[in-house]
Amino acid sequence: MSALTVSQDPEQSWDDLVRFWEEMEWPEGSKVEIIEGIITVSPAPALRHNVIAERIQRRLYSVIPEDWGVYQTLAIAVPSRLGMLIPDLLVAPVQEHSESDSHIPAALSELVVEVTSKSNARHDRISKPAAYATAGIPLYLLVDRWAPDGPTATLFGEPNGDVYRPLSTVKFGEPIKLPKPFDLVIDTAEFPHP
Repeated sequence: MSALTVSQDPEQSWDDLVRFWEEMEWPEGSKVEIIEGIITVSPAPALRHNVIAERIQRRLYSVIPEDWGVYQTLAIAVPSRLGMLIPDLLVAPVQEHSESDSHIPAALSELVVEVTSKSNARHDRISKPAAYATAGIPLYLLVDRWAPDGPTATLFGEPNGDVYRPLSTVKFGEPIKLPKPFDLVIDTAEFPHP
């Protein structure tokens, strides 16, 4: 199953779009995001996708401070890019008090991780990194299972406007290092291939 998009009135305000996103009854188990002002409904990720996210999450917990969390279903808001995005993994300080129960400001994030799915890899390669960079998220790890030249992992950093600088790219089977504050090596040899 591929992603479904729900178009909204271009004159609709950001607050109206978020309210619609929060209040609508979406299919159970689906991932519902606002990407560049368009509500996108994707099916639940496949097993291999989840295995990759779980292996990265397990490694992240070994290095993050006690007052940080690793989240799989927490939305982050990037109003300037008309985005309400749900990364596969999000590392951020624990937010015990927030204006919303459904999302946090993207700028609170320290790292976002996306694992591509065949049907919507373009979002993870183009739309989402532009929003994440705009929000000033320091690090973006893209695990691209469907890269044209074979599966890769790319770490992006140094956001400037809506663009990241690629810091490192490895093919599956090679290690990739996350810099401080993580100072962590992730062995992509542990990742299942598509």
